[in-house]
Amino acid sequence: MTEEAETKVEANASEAPVRIETVHTSAGLPEDEVARITGDLIGALKTVYDPEIPVDIYELGLVYKVDLDDNRNLTIDMTLTAPGCPVAGEMPGWVENAARAVEGIQDVTVNMVFDPPWTPDRMSEEAQVALNWW
Repeated sequence: MTEEAETKVEANASEAPVRIETVHTSAGLPEDEVARITGDLIGALKTVYDPEIPVDIYELGLVYKVDLDDNRNLTIDMTLTAPGCPVAGEMPGWVENAARAVEGIQDVTVNMVFDPPWTPDRMSEEAQVALNWW
């Protein structure tokens, strides 16, 4: 797949807190459809929680990057709060299932990455308030 044939829905892994933004690199998918998928995907990701932390993975800043190709296949790069997280083997499946529920998505691949490592600085203001980290 070439760069021209992709639409990227990206979260910049080097900035904190992470937010997903829509970046258009082709005319393959209509802009309004990409915006809808982006919003629905964020909603879906917000249903997945780290069982040890009462905050969803989106607000925790665990999602680093999401690519959406013209065939409506998603590739999600995400991390964990710690590499030894007890649900490390299960969390990618939870994220995959949540993303597959988004209307129009054909396939989902979830990659676990640990570079850069997650830090509490990646959490949104909402997550910080929920955890009393103010």
